[in-house]
Amino acid sequence: MKATYNSRMSTGQDRSVLQQLAAQAMTANNLATTFLPEALAELAAVKTSPTDPGVRDQRALLWCSIDNDDSRDLDQLSVGEALPGGATKVLVAIADVDALVRKGSALDRSAQQNTTSVYTSAQIFPMLPERVSTDLTSLSFDQDRLAVVIEMTLAADGTLAGSDVYRSLVHNKAKLAYNSVAAWLDATGTIPAAIAAVPGLDANIRLQSAAAQQLKALRHAHGALDFESIEARPVFDGDMVSGLRGEKTNTAKQLIEDLMISSNGVTARLLDAKKFPSIRRIVRIPKRWDRIVELAAERGTTLPAQPDSLALNQFLQAARAADPIRFPDLSLSVIKLMGSGEYAVEMPGAGGPGHFGLAVRDYAHSTAPNRRYPDLITQRLIKAALAGQPVPYTQDELAALARHCTDAEDAAKKVERQVEKSAAAMLLQHHIGETFDAIVTGVTVHGTFVRLLNPPVEGMLYQGADGVDVGMALRVRLLSTNIARGFIDFARV
Repeated sequence: MKATYNSRMSTGQDRSVLQQLAAQAMTANNLATTFLPEALAELAAVKTSPTDPGVRDQRALLWCSIDNDDSRDLDQLSVGEALPGGATKVLVAIADVDALVRKGSALDRSAQQNTTSVYTSAQIFPMLPERVSTDLTSLSFDQDRLAVVIEMTLAADGTLAGSDVYRSLVHNKAKLAYNSVAAWLDATGTIPAAIAAVPGLDANIRLQSAAAQQLKALRHAHGALDFESIEARPVFDGDMVSGLRGEKTNTAKQLIEDLMISSNGVTARLLDAKKFPSIRRIVRIPKRWDRIVELAAERGTTLPAQPDSLALNQFLQAARAADPIRFPDLSLSVIKLMGSGEYAVEMPGAGGPGHFGLAVRDYAHSTAPNRRYPDLITQRLIKAALAGQPVPYTQDELAALARHCTDAEDAAKKVERQVEKSAAAMLLQHHIGETFDAIVTGVTVHGTFVRLLNPPVEGMLYQGADGVDVGMALRVRLLSTNIARGFIDFARV
């Protein structure tokens, strides 16, 4: 589902203005906008993608990538295999970025600056130079590439019956996009040409989708939370911001998400079994569970006094069925009340807090090493564990990196939000005085924030914030906008 809000005048310089604001936001949040000169010099000496004759050769399998239409930094491929008795084997190949970006190298130090790619509507600030992430280590179409393969065997009921992790050589048979694959899987669109061109790929992707749905159903049975949010992204007409488009999840995105969540669990348990430390992505119990309980009570549901992910998910599923139109707003409220995630070191055998939202205890980011530095660290740990080598990091090094990755990722999100707010301010600058339906999304020491239902824009409730809390529906009037600062101020009607 896409909802687009249009109607405005522009000077035609929107993109360049947003690019300048993005660069300023990066600097203000202590993020680099350029790569280290020594990293670029190091890269200039690289002529071809790395190879290794000592790994498995799985190039003949029906590997494919499913990502955004314009993605070129392809981190993962997947393929399925039907087994006797209704079982399924699913293989996920992760780009072997460590084969080129070695620990302690100039490229590694450069990636460590931001620890993540920063995606703004005006400009992308990649973690690694594009020649690395979109070429040399990307699992690009019709190219042989080194990968770390995560193999999962699922029983007929979807439970994980076995797993393995190893290094391999792979070959991407089809570069696919979320929206067209989802339309085909949902029978609302025709089969993508890239799928039709590869004999057997259509059945293979349907097999993967069925396996992913089983994995998702099992996670939800254990309390994984089923959110639905609308991510509003600026729409450009040339260099002009012409509107905002809200993009929701779809079948293909869920397919990849469910395979990645399961893969991250496999890598976490592998490191624990090998007596290796790991960097886990954790989301502790919700910081404002009391308000989540209140939101549920307002909709006729009683939640336990103590955080309970299974009960919360049952409430969310019922709320989606009762009011699918407003469900994204409820999802956003609960997400805000849960608080943000963080990276933390877990030593082998220690019982960490896990990921409340996913209802999993073992969760190590490992599936996007071209875009996230924690995944590159995890890849190095995995490869060392598989090779019987010593742990490549000390506990203190991992702890410091986990803190840095958390801080840098938080900073990157601030930059992304800042640019989106500036783009939204551009769009709304000619609508001062108009009124909108909104929902309260945040109550902090810095102010109270609301999000409009249409267009899906967030701003501050500058007047009339007394007595409101997250999840409340309001009618607001647009008071002012400030493009440079990304400020959009409202008054309660």
